[in-house]
Amino acid sequence: HVQLVESGGGSVQAGGSLRLSCQGTGISLSSAFCMGWFRQVPGEKREGVAVIGRFGVTRYTESVKGRFTISKDINKATVYLQMNSLKPDDTAMYYCARHRYAYGDDYCHLTKTDFGLWGQGTQVTVS
Repeated sequence: HVQLVESGGGSVQAGGSLRLSCQGTGISLSSAFCMGWFRQVPGEKREGVAVIGRFGVTRYTESVKGRFTISKDINKATVYLQMNSLKPDDTAMYYCARHRYAYGDDYCHLTKTDFGLWGQGTQVTVS
């Protein structure tokens, strides 16, 4: 049984940093699948923030480029999102997700419907 558990959220002032972690339990988490971070504000659609492919390709939504970095530690079955220079617009619930299929990096994009396993989320508030 595979589960994703996010941690690292919190409240921070604008310009500050946070590092989110997504711990996976079970087999074939980050090593074989595209993994992603998404975020959602109440009343709005969930949007893709960053993804990392099984072979390491990364993609980011335009608003976080140069500020956020997604990475993974296969041995720890953990995916990270380092968030620097945070802005109030980054305030949201952040979710970790795993792609539905163990495809190559060409299929790893910020498309919500491609992801079938989700964590419960961790709140990030920037003031």
